[in-house]
Amino acid sequence: MNFIRTNFKGIALCIAIAIPSWLLGKEFPIIGGPVFGILAGMLLTVFFKTKGSFQSGIAFTSKKILQYAVILLGFGLNLSVIWETGKQSLPIIVSTISTSLIIAFLLHKSMHIPSKISTLIGVGSSICGGSAIAATAPVIDASDEEVAQSISVIFLFNVIAALIFPTLGGILGMSSEGFGLFAGTAINDTSSVTAAAAAWDELHPGDHALEIATIVKLTRTLAIIPITLTLAFLRTKREKAQQVNVSIKKIFPFFILYFLLASLITTLFDLPAVITDPIKACSKFFIIMAMSAIGLNTDIVKLIKSGGKPIFMGICCWSGIALVSLLMQLILGIM
Repeated sequence: MNFIRTNFKGIALCIAIAIPSWLLGKEFPIIGGPVFGILAGMLLTVFFKTKGSFQSGIAFTSKKILQYAVILLGFGLNLSVIWETGKQSLPIIVSTISTSLIIAFLLHKSMHIPSKISTLIGVGSSICGGSAIAATAPVIDASDEEVAQSISVIFLFNVIAALIFPTLGGILGMSSEGFGLFAGTAINDTSSVTAAAAAWDELHPGDHALEIATIVKLTRTLAIIPITLTLAFLRTKREKAQQVNVSIKKIFPFFILYFLLASLITTLFDLPAVITDPIKACSKFFIIMAMSAIGLNTDIVKLIKSGGKPIFMGICCWSGIALVSLLMQLILGIM
């Protein structure tokens, strides 16, 4: 009862923002519900500076609900299906992920971009946009403003990619398989991947780029596991070196183990869509709730003023991924 009394108002506010954001995301999939949620939260914060009794529930939603969303995401991953259809894309996925992380690290060092924002943009660009940022943020103890800034950067290049990639693929004379791989590896967020691939299939009747892009995107999502575990290890090592009192329980991403367990359950029991689809929908709604909470904790004016360097990093990561994806296809003879 004490939990409900303390957190009810803030959670209810996040739900109230998430519902219209979810509906808008369905109408405009190229943008997606999480972006509408975070923007609505930031705009509300402009008018309501003091959140008072709402703050506890908002904090719970931005942290815990975000982790629950990642766990439920695992129910959308049948590992055997992903392996069978996605294994040919592994060389491209590994190359693009490595490219993004290396670019983010080099720019962090050379331009003195904050390490947590650099990590979030590098991971978000290379793996799966908002979901990867959601999984990584608790591990590196990123603030809501750092998460909001990273999501904003990822969103910008998601929209650009979804709009221009179908035309670019046509100019390059890509096959259905080639464009599916390109969209699945070079666009960050799931909604933008499906929007671009669906647009391609409309322009090329009979093609199945959407199916290929979706599988490749799901295969990329699995990279969340090694990335978050590695970041947890590095943070533990760094804090020990600085003689900081380290709590493994606090740093270790146990929710990632639950995410893996959910994937294993889906795989071993071959759960049908009638079960997994509602769970995946719940995961998406939880992400929108969490992004709404993060928006409520973000100063939009400060975000805009400090956005130059992160945007530059975002365009470098995005361009690098796109070029490496195309280059790997040429090397492998897929395009």
